[in-house]
Amino acid sequence: MEPLLIEIGTEEIPSGYIEPALHAFRAQLTERLQKERIEHGSAVIYGTPRRLAVVVEDVASRQSNVTTEIIGPPEKVAYDGEGRPTTAAVKFAEKAGVSVNRLEVKDTEKGRYLCIQKTEKGQNVIGILKQALPEMILSIPFPKTMRWKNLRTSFARPIHTIAALYGNRVISFTVGDVKSGRFTFGHRFMSSGKIRLDHPGQYIEKLHSNFVIAGIEQRKALMKEKMAHAVANVGGRIHTDDELADMVCHLVEYPEVVLGAFNRKFLELPPEILVTAMRTHQRYFAVMDRDGKMMPNFVAVSNNRARDMKVVVSGYERVLSARLEDARFFYNADLKESLDRMLEKLKNVVYQARLGSVYDKTQRVRTLCGILADMAGLKTAEKSNLDTAALYCKADLVSHVVIEFPNLQGLIGRVYAQKAGYPEAVSAAIEAHYRPTHSGGKLPENIEGAVLGIADKLDTLCGCFLIGLVPTGASDPYALRRQAIGLIATARAFNLGFSLLDVIYQAMVLFGGHEEETIKGAADQLDAFLRNRMAHMLEEDAIPKDMAAAVLAVSSDRVPDVWNRALAFLKMKSAPGFDSLAVAFKRVVNIIRKADPEETGGDVRPSIFDHQSESMLYDAFILAEKKVADCLKKQDAETAFTVIAGIKGPVDKFFDDVMVMTDNPDIRRNRLALLRQISELFARLADFSKIST
Repeated sequence: MEPLLIEIGTEEIPSGYIEPALHAFRAQLTERLQKERIEHGSAVIYGTPRRLAVVVEDVASRQSNVTTEIIGPPEKVAYDGEGRPTTAAVKFAEKAGVSVNRLEVKDTEKGRYLCIQKTEKGQNVIGILKQALPEMILSIPFPKTMRWKNLRTSFARPIHTIAALYGNRVISFTVGDVKSGRFTFGHRFMSSGKIRLDHPGQYIEKLHSNFVIAGIEQRKALMKEKMAHAVANVGGRIHTDDELADMVCHLVEYPEVVLGAFNRKFLELPPEILVTAMRTHQRYFAVMDRDGKMMPNFVAVSNNRARDMKVVVSGYERVLSARLEDARFFYNADLKESLDRMLEKLKNVVYQARLGSVYDKTQRVRTLCGILADMAGLKTAEKSNLDTAALYCKADLVSHVVIEFPNLQGLIGRVYAQKAGYPEAVSAAIEAHYRPTHSGGKLPENIEGAVLGIADKLDTLCGCFLIGLVPTGASDPYALRRQAIGLIATARAFNLGFSLLDVIYQAMVLFGGHEEETIKGAADQLDAFLRNRMAHMLEEDAIPKDMAAAVLAVSSDRVPDVWNRALAFLKMKSAPGFDSLAVAFKRVVNIIRKADPEETGGDVRPSIFDHQSESMLYDAFILAEKKVADCLKKQDAETAFTVIAGIKGPVDKFFDDVMVMTDNPDIRRNRLALLRQISELFARLADFSKIST
């Protein structure tokens, strides 16, 4: 067994392309090895802006042999009365590629049949990879690809070299106009000439000696170590920014760190603007003091070790100073305008051609906030803060700072609200109403921000569904799935149990100009969409798929209630005897579903019970019904499930003692009515018919 190295040398690949491409390439390669019956060890990825590489340890030199058994005709057909092979046996042997003498007889369930054991010998691994690798390399996925020269091949960036080694042997093939070999290359500026590789084991060491750190985590660790050492000289620490660290790591092959400074006058800017100006345009890291305050310093990571690093630092400082001057100008220009003036400008900003301006959206969101505040029982002061936050929540979209740095929307709105003297609850809500920005992301921290965020997301969802902009499997341009997830997560976190259908309908009416039938259809469609999102989120919270379906089938109208019932149901499932309980309850539900509705619709008449088990079941139901109602008022789903579980005994005895579909029509209808009421009691918690048993 030998190690396998495949390295694709290219021009600089965009930083965001590198890791996804490497993971995809490794998966393709290992899957192909497994498919080809080639034993192998672990596969490790290496990558820089100019190379994508995979090293697979302990790769077998040949495919594993595979033996297959081929069954032929029955023995009585294959041989005549004297034991001589017939035409059927001869034809079978020819088809299998063996002589008739090698045929065997095997006992099977159907009788005695001819068979042959055929062994396929494994091929040489180099021959297999020679054919497979060109296709695998060109099928590595990238967001965008390009072509170069007059070639028909495409890749993220032009390919210059391919190193392909199995042990000390080259795997020869061609991709485009590049022939594979045993050569790689070092750092563009600090290394010269080709690097010969005699074995994959030399790969990391030879690159390192030529100023390339091929291991992604090793390069990132070295970069962070150098940054920490640089800022220690001024008593600071690097502002935590993992996303920027990942990005910069993929921009360099050998990180060289420099510490720079900027004029203290820029510290008058909000820290968010300073950090964003540094990271967005320059990919610089901000520096904080021990108290978490901004320092007039930055750290930049270079891909080259210059002779005079002071010249490099001076260049970095000059460029950043110009960026910060721009940011300072934008910020001061914004401070000269009131939030009311910014709000007025929103009338000229189109939100969506058929849904009006951003100002129109703001007014709808403000109205929705009032509706939700009443539903949530907010206090007078909270309602006042919420109304103010809703009014100005989009005002910063026309600010100079947000136009320059769009990712600061909301955050700069908070800063300007603070500057205008509004309460902290108002400014915090303005910033937080965009949260969460991704699944599992940070949620609003106060009730005003939570309600405002829900109202904003609800308006977006309702507007898009109302005009037919519904997500498809491949397209979601308005990020409606993310909006739905954020709405649900926030409602759950703040225990906001308002009726979704209720508020969806009221939100759609606010758009005006739509027929009742259109609103009703869009509302139902959005309700189903939200229910589908809840199903996925429940599964992410370790709720089995069938249990999530059972809970959502009953109701998905109030978010906290859905999770309360799902978690209580999950706990009930872990109790002994759950399967038999589910079977009993499913039987009740299934009988009612199959029965004639006219026979199940009447009231239960205890006076015509003709068996004690009917009375016992009815008494148990009456008691359980009251207890379940009390539990649900208190949002105590766990106790409610425990109560209905107590009906199992009377249900089992009922089915053991009586025949529901008796010939006596009155008794039959009475028994069906009793089961219908029990089924409706179950249905307040979950649809047991959807449980897998």
